[in-house]
Amino acid sequence: MRNVTAVAHRGAPYHARENTLPSLRAALELGADAVEIDVRLTRDGVPVLLHDETLKRLWELDKPVLALTAAELDEVTAGRVPTLAAALAATGDSRVMLDLPGSPDVRAARRVVDVVRDCRAEDRVHYCAGAAAMLAVRAADPSAEIALTWTTLAPPRPALLDAVRPRWLNYRFGLVDRDLAARVHRDGYLLSVWTPDTVRTMRRLIDAGVDSITTNRIDALCALRRRG
Repeated sequence: MRNVTAVAHRGAPYHARENTLPSLRAALELGADAVEIDVRLTRDGVPVLLHDETLKRLWELDKPVLALTAAELDEVTAGRVPTLAAALAATGDSRVMLDLPGSPDVRAARRVVDVVRDCRAEDRVHYCAGAAAMLAVRAADPSAEIALTWTTLAPPRPALLDAVRPRWLNYRFGLVDRDLAARVHRDGYLLSVWTPDTVRTMRRLIDAGVDSITTNRIDALCALRRRG
């Protein structure tokens, strides 16, 4: 079986709450090569780990993260929503994929990029999201490693690829087959997929030729790799 990069989606959410430090540590202990985390800004511009726009699903507080300062967020979640800086420290030398949900502008992207630089993590961080967010990251950091998230079978426009300059194309797993993988590689990109959670699907994607799999079941993917 081909080797494939194992990326833990929001850490190890079946072992600890997603996008928390225990979840990230659990994923790395289970064998993940990298962890994927979601980053949003607080009202005072601090990048923190949260996928949703509000705290309702995970923390039972129906407030947008943008309505809270970092100190207020820390108080209402008992310190369990980590900052990006804390997450980068907790992951040591491991690779980190930063997903930027929502519609961050260049200012917001620059704040995230600045924290990555301050933590001296540029060499192990890469960014993923749709075109608008990745254009903002590219404007903030001309040297950033980018995985452009794509959700249709129609390929990205050449002008967009020229502007974003991604290293990876990041596809929803159900779209990917051997032909798409061959096209992505032929065009000079690496192929990452998200988020298959069954061993059968993971095996199909590896056989199709993907380079990286982002999954909620990092334990299953790492076990599959060990079995070969």
